[in-house]
Amino acid sequence: MPPCPAPAGAGPHAAHAAHAARALELRIDVDLAPADIERELGALHDRIGRPGDRLHAMPSLPAGAPGLRLLYREADGEYYVYVEDVMQRRLAGYTVFNRLIEVGRRADPWVRAPHTKFAPAYQRRGLATALYRWALDGGLSLLSGARQSAGANALWQALGSDYAAGYVDLRHKTLTWLGETVSAGVRDGLHTRMLLLGQGWTLQAFMDRTGMY
Repeated sequence: MPPCPAPAGAGPHAAHAAHAARALELRIDVDLAPADIERELGALHDRIGRPGDRLHAMPSLPAGAPGLRLLYREADGEYYVYVEDVMQRRLAGYTVFNRLIEVGRRADPWVRAPHTKFAPAYQRRGLATALYRWALDGGLSLLSGARQSAGANALWQALGSDYAAGYVDLRHKTLTWLGETVSAGVRDGLHTRMLLLGQGWTLQAFMDRTGMY
């Protein structure tokens, strides 16, 4: 059963179990051209409207904003949430909560790496933040990628004030806790990631469950 995105209620953790918790800075060097984002979203929306495509006829829910709805699917433990502007007949953007091949088997069920793209007209409207909060409130912990755009970095900083957060070192399939703050040199290391703990997790519980040191 795929996750059911909604402002309240169960998040993706329960769905994943059926099939298998401070503002911080991180490296910023990724930015995508608006035209490239629009092109990708247009292609995805075409697929959503194409009978027979795996993106067609996905379950949907209101997005909590007028004229928007959420479309979602789960595949191989990864969660795809699309925000469609029904009135404008276009895709506003999407978030994918990816599995990480870099983590070991113990951590895999409990942590995902979110990747988000929104068209310029839909940025700074809190849509991506709402999707991240849905995942975190459902008990899924989030791990940043090795690189972040300025917008993604700002989003993580904002969430870090509401959820337990810190830095980890990720290498050799092992997570190592570095603390809530680290030096600039450590922060800029390629193996350093930011961790947001999902609702209900304590740091010790997460370490015990995932094998993080």
